[in-house]
Amino acid sequence: MTRRPTTVAAVGTGVIGAGWATHFLARGFAVTATDPAEGAESRLRNSVDDNWPAVERLGLAEGASRDNLTFTTDLKAAVRDADFIQESGPERLDIKRKLIASIESAAQATTLIASSSSGLSISEIQAGASHPERIVLGHPFNPSHIIPLVEVCGGSLTSPDSITKTMAFYASTGKKVIRINKEIKGHIANRLQAAIWQEAISLVERGIASVEDIDTAISHGPGLRWALLGPFLNLHASGGAGGMKHVLQHLGPAQREWANDLGKYPATDDYIESISAGVEVELASYDFSEMLRQRDELLIQLLEAKRNCAEIP
Repeated sequence: MTRRPTTVAAVGTGVIGAGWATHFLARGFAVTATDPAEGAESRLRNSVDDNWPAVERLGLAEGASRDNLTFTTDLKAAVRDADFIQESGPERLDIKRKLIASIESAAQATTLIASSSSGLSISEIQAGASHPERIVLGHPFNPSHIIPLVEVCGGSLTSPDSITKTMAFYASTGKKVIRINKEIKGHIANRLQAAIWQEAISLVERGIASVEDIDTAISHGPGLRWALLGPFLNLHASGGAGGMKHVLQHLGPAQREWANDLGKYPATDDYIESISAGVEVELASYDFSEMLRQRDELLIQLLEAKRNCAEIP
């Protein structure tokens, strides 16, 4: 890819795919979307319309327009002239491989193919591909038209050049890109989330706290700091003048004891009913759709504020 892409193919138009389509449209690209599901086009266009005020707030690139969205149920037609392909199909290895095979049969041989997979191995996805060297992980976070993070990783057959170009492309669209140096199930951010979920579920199941109190503990506690600085920098700040070394020397033994006492993820699905019931209790006095709207508004305000803070990474 010797020039900045002008046309992006969005393969799969569920929540993540629609978010990607909105993001690329907002950054001035022409987007050709494809999805075989009945009613997919109308759902996609409604999603883009719903998402558009948010990306307008974040700032549109020159030439950005929803009119640059094209939809087709013909996957091969969608990818044929694409400069970059973002695959966001179902999280199943067999489906991913079939999608890649169909994409490769029509796409230009040098066009990068990025998968939004939440946890599947790129090495497994690219197995059997005609040009596996150009298949990479490009994992976003929901809502993907607002949250900047994208995780990029190559498989065993991905070329270093493809990884470099993919990272540069995402960065050019305003995304905050991190590179995963070695493949691992769940990638990076999802594994960090899973660690929190594991202990949160365990605390509820052991009767230590309610679902609502666990949510409050994070959203009104460390979660506020995590939105500004990562876990290592926050820990460093907790050490005062001594920084990271002091806090680890001071709290290390206690943290080791806490870690050894952490709960395990439930071995069966018996916990689902109790956790779901706890969420329903928590939401009883709220309008969840309005909650999500306000969440997105606050996310935008936070991103706008962070842009103006040169010393916040």
